[in-house]
Amino acid sequence: MNDKNEIPDASELPQAGENTRCGFVALVGAPNAGKSTLLNSLVGTKVSIVTHKAQTTRAQIRGVVTEGDGQIVFIDTPGIFAPKRRLDRAMVEAAWSGAGDADFVALIVDAERGVTPELEALLAGLEQVPNPKALVLNKVDLIKPEKLLALAELLNARLKFEQTFMISALKGSGVQDFLNWALQRIPLGPWHFPEDQLTDLTLAITAAEVTREKLFLRIHDEIPYNATVETEKFTINKDGSYRIDQVVYVTRDTHKKIVLGAGGQTIKAIGAESRRELMEIFEVPVHLFLFVKVREKWGDDPERYREMGLEYPHQK
Repeated sequence: MNDKNEIPDASELPQAGENTRCGFVALVGAPNAGKSTLLNSLVGTKVSIVTHKAQTTRAQIRGVVTEGDGQIVFIDTPGIFAPKRRLDRAMVEAAWSGAGDADFVALIVDAERGVTPELEALLAGLEQVPNPKALVLNKVDLIKPEKLLALAELLNARLKFEQTFMISALKGSGVQDFLNWALQRIPLGPWHFPEDQLTDLTLAITAAEVTREKLFLRIHDEIPYNATVETEKFTINKDGSYRIDQVVYVTRDTHKKIVLGAGGQTIKAIGAESRRELMEIFEVPVHLFLFVKVREKWGDDPERYREMGLEYPHQK
């Protein structure tokens, strides 16, 4: 992964020519529709964490795809749902903000689940978004063709979509067709990122997101939703290896005990899984140190929202 983490000076990037294109595409959908899996498939590497739990993505994650003269910045937005907490509302606001700022919006629908109350709410919200839209039916390998066609017809009758795609983000089928169309659809303009940059996340945030994924996968029930991971120190050693110090913040002492596990076994397992994946992503040796601390009201701390790239909602 490239360690350039700031948008570079314009002089470093290809200038707009007759065929140079660049644009932003927001991936929106209900929780667990497959947005993060699709983003990773489009980019060709892991830039957004994926778990079986809903509401894993908390902020806008940007993945950059550069092919030929075109560059697309795909925005993986948090799943849109009915918010109950301050953090929930910040996530939903981030999702709608991503939709409103993009050149066009791709609505990702779990074809197997079909039209749910969450999807109904999404369709109603998207009616207020003037940006062009595409419909992406995901997990199409899990349902019969006649049911799939009926769903596509129903959704196109509800909302105006420029194009409909049927894909399996997990298997990769149909993803290139969507990408090819998007590359033709984005406007003329100079690139925003160097050709070899795949995400706008810093290495420190990427490392925190990977550890948070392992926490979600290892710990059940509500604890992951009341936990956050922050990279306190990210050091590049003289030998080229990375030393990463992270803190897992939870809201209760009982949660801390569960995350630590008997004899520290659970946090050791989370650390081992995170370190293994981080070495694959960064392609260097990684020394990862995890600590678990209680911060009772981190969900009400504006600084924590800034760390996650979210706007802090002042009302609960």
